[in-house]
Amino acid sequence: MSIRVSVPATSANLGPGFDSFGLALTLRNTLSLSFGHPFAIELAGRYSAGISRDETNLVWQTMLHLWQRVGFPVPRASLLLENNIPPARGLGSSSAAICAGLLAANAAAGSPFSRLELLQIAGGLEGHPDNVTPALFGGVTFSVQTPEGILPRIIAECPPLAAVVAVPDTPLKTETARAVLESKVPRADAVFNIGHAALIVEAFLRRDYPLLRPGMEDRLHQEQRAGLIPGLKPALEAALRAGAYGAALSGSGPTLLALADRAAAKGVGWAMQLALAEDGLPAEIFFLSIDPQGATVTGPDVRCRT
Repeated sequence: MSIRVSVPATSANLGPGFDSFGLALTLRNTLSLSFGHPFAIELAGRYSAGISRDETNLVWQTMLHLWQRVGFPVPRASLLLENNIPPARGLGSSSAAICAGLLAANAAAGSPFSRLELLQIAGGLEGHPDNVTPALFGGVTFSVQTPEGILPRIIAECPPLAAVVAVPDTPLKTETARAVLESKVPRADAVFNIGHAALIVEAFLRRDYPLLRPGMEDRLHQEQRAGLIPGLKPALEAALRAGAYGAALSGSGPTLLALADRAAAKGVGWAMQLALAEDGLPAEIFFLSIDPQGATVTGPDVRCRT
């Protein structure tokens, strides 16, 4: 018996939606869980370097966490992890690992948790829901922290946009990127971000995508992180000049995200790549779409309540 989980990459914040907004991308990590074998972790995919093969692996640790919560005995099992999401680049690789582990462990235990309940666990493990919500549900999302838990909302499932992603070849840990942020922000900056985040919601609900240009502007984190990412501002400006509807830092970076009409995607990608290279930061361009599915689980008798 085996269980297979596939989880998309994600881009968080979308500019002003700090720790709240996110979207799923058509780039996936997969986990294959096979039972009846001695514990082992096999790695595949482009990004396997530096991934733990022992019991400290984040996917396995997440599985153990869920099984402990429900008192499910740890089975004899082996894992095959196919890693296609660049790690430590602001594309939700840790969220993908957490979601994959939770979904696989939940299915193995007979699906005691609904996907909404798994979101609460994932948000607690990740520390913020902006990546785990689109990873689990797909589309363009925002998440609201309430006294009852995380309230996820899907703004748009599959908008007809290209997601052009510029991935520098230098990693940036989330902890480093968060350390440069101020603990307090001016009221004017908070008001600025509230209004611009509302524009993002309207842009997707009304399919008025030119609103993304002002909507994806930010004053809470991008300016502070610019010192960690050479060429950040010129690359975002280059994307807009090349025809992108909007552009922003992807999560905590260093990856950049531009949303564009599909016909303009290649020009937008080349413009960002050139601007980053001029500041000494080589980057690879991925031409993706917004993923409407979110994480998927397949296997014998898999039943995950929604």
